[in-house]
Amino acid sequence: MKKFLLAYNPVSGDAMFKKKLDDIINQFQSRDCIIIPYRTKKEKFDPYFAACIHELKADGVIAAGGDGTLHKIINMMLKENLDIPVGIIPSGTSNDFASYLVIEDNFEQYLENICTGKSKYVDVGSIGDEYFINVASAGMMTSVAHEVNTRLKNTFGKLAYYVRGIGELPKLRALDFTIEADGETFHEKIFFILVINSPVVASFKNIADAKIDDGKLDMIILRQCNFPELMKIATDIIAGKNVLDNKNIIHKQATYFKFSCPDNIESDLDGEIGPGLPITVETVSHKLKMFIL
Repeated sequence: MKKFLLAYNPVSGDAMFKKKLDDIINQFQSRDCIIIPYRTKKEKFDPYFAACIHELKADGVIAAGGDGTLHKIINMMLKENLDIPVGIIPSGTSNDFASYLVIEDNFEQYLENICTGKSKYVDVGSIGDEYFINVASAGMMTSVAHEVNTRLKNTFGKLAYYVRGIGELPKLRALDFTIEADGETFHEKIFFILVINSPVVASFKNIADAKIDDGKLDMIILRQCNFPELMKIATDIIAGKNVLDNKNIIHKQATYFKFSCPDNIESDLDGEIGPGLPITVETVSHKLKMFIL
């Protein structure tokens, strides 16, 4: 009988996952698998997490929460060299990586695949000793995810992020960035940079033709532009249109990127606060084992 550690965030999303816990346990038991619930903590690193996995001899870890919860789980696992598959039960305000894997649309089949052990290795990104699974960003507006409080997120969901982001638009200013991509160096005045592992960012799909197992990351830069040009890009993204050909967008694929800026700028990793610039973003190819459809 297989055993899985269910690491759930009690305040993620609408904070209602706790009421779904019995149904999740039943779903796994009906497939002759055992679920052991593990309540995640606020701290960035939980020393008991790896010990619990070793003690249980778990066949896999299932992260129940949003992108931030998944970010925490994969960091604890990779830093402890835990080479067992990770699954996702999307229950956060933002579930971009789970959306890319189309888990919610095929949830029953996904649970079946977890129980039968269907998995593969995927790439992750790294900045120093910190990993990210979906997106790293820097520049203006990257602090939006950190500044929306839990009560607003639980009440309004993704709308809380969008409202906060719209409120930041009048404050946008260009930043002088030096960028290196696989040895090519250039300078740009930009609003912000995204480095993505999957094509789903901020719930918008197909931002770029990014793949999670190609050994590369995709960089998307929004150059300094006027307000009408900025709004045209924003509306095209909302409409699901390709914006990579826009003159104010730079798109490059590479195995590593380096970013520096004279301003005091923080990065963001999967919606969590990351290190300040300068930073080096690297692809770690086929690093993480994940349950897949």
